Amino acid sequence: MHMVKETRKPDSRTDDKHVGNKSGDNSGDDVRQPTYLPNFCSSPIVFGVVLIAALTAIALTLARQNEWGMFFTDLAKTSLLMVWTSLAISTSLCLLRTRLNRLSKARASALAFAAVISIIIMVSEIIYWLGSIYSTPQMAVPNSWFPQNHWYFLSSNVVIGTIIAGLVLRYFYVSHQWQRNVESEARTRIHALQARIRPHFLFNSMNTIAELTRTNPMAAEAAVVNLSDLFRASLADSKKLVPLTQELEVTRVYQEMEQQRLGDRLIVKWQLDDLPQQAHIPSLTLQPLLENAIYHGVEPLPDKGIIEIEGRRKGNMIYLSVRNPLPINKFKSETGNQIALENIRERLELAFGSSASLSRAIDQTHYQVSIAFPVKE
Repeated sequence: MHMVKETRKPDSRTDDKHVGNKSGDNSGDDVRQPTYLPNFCSSPIVFGVVLIAALTAIALTLARQNEWGMFFTDLAKTSLLMVWTSLAISTSLCLLRTRLNRLSKARASALAFAAVISIIIMVSEIIYWLGSIYSTPQMAVPNSWFPQNHWYFLSSNVVIGTIIAGLVLRYFYVSHQWQRNVESEARTRIHALQARIRPHFLFNSMNTIAELTRTNPMAAEAAVVNLSDLFRASLADSKKLVPLTQELEVTRVYQEMEQQRLGDRLIVKWQLDDLPQQAHIPSLTLQPLLENAIYHGVEPLPDKGIIEIEGRRKGNMIYLSVRNPLPINKFKSETGNQIALENIRERLELAFGSSASLSRAIDQTHYQVSIAFPVKE
């Protein structure tokens, strides 16, 4: 453990520099935010655009026709025009994606709108040109499949495209703003939850050091060094997830500090499978579970207490559990655990949504808390 301390100190200073650089980079990204337009190169977005075109074709056909006899014929040619136009628009916005991301929201909107109208004009002209070629007495194509009035066909398509493009761009903008507000609120809640857990964490750690100063001054000095490492981790940017390896290291350092206070009374058994290095987790998630297990499960015991920490991966999910002896005062333990558990549960939910979970299990002799969350780089 002493070797770990010696190598950790320079790394932690380096990490602080990197954290500062990252925060500076993030602030620069906030100044130039990417466009609110979605990625038109992705299949779900293209499918959504085609679906909007198909629904628009149905609405236009229903508005034009007075009987069902000509409805499907009119729908076929209208859908053909709308679908191919929507695919051309998606392709053009996909090709312009890099440039759109470099522009401000106003300029990106203007460029996207201009691209949509240009595509509509181009497709309309192509269709009218094809109609002038194939709608002849020598061709078997009926005249009803192609427009007869050039300027009305072109202008009506431009007006319809302008209305639909304006509504869709407005929808994308409102959806983007709503998503940003939700993320901002989530970050605020994470900050508040992190702020609640830090004073509690520091208070308990200082109590541990206070006890050691009376019984074992050298252990108290080592505990202060461990506390500096722990508090440095607790002050990390709560907007970002930390690597799981870092959270495990913080938990082990906290175990070492408590081991100096409790001595042989505390036994912690680690059973960790090969957990993915790219997995991330909210900071101070596992450490409070170990802290509660020690405070509520080991300290009340007159003899030794064994805490088991297990970790495994199954598919895209990671499962961690902390198991400790059942406390003497069961109700007091449950009340004390609730605050920390609800804090952890909410931070996991904010980070991973419904795919993360926290559960408790109590039997005659043991109390266990388990968390599950997806592998998130």
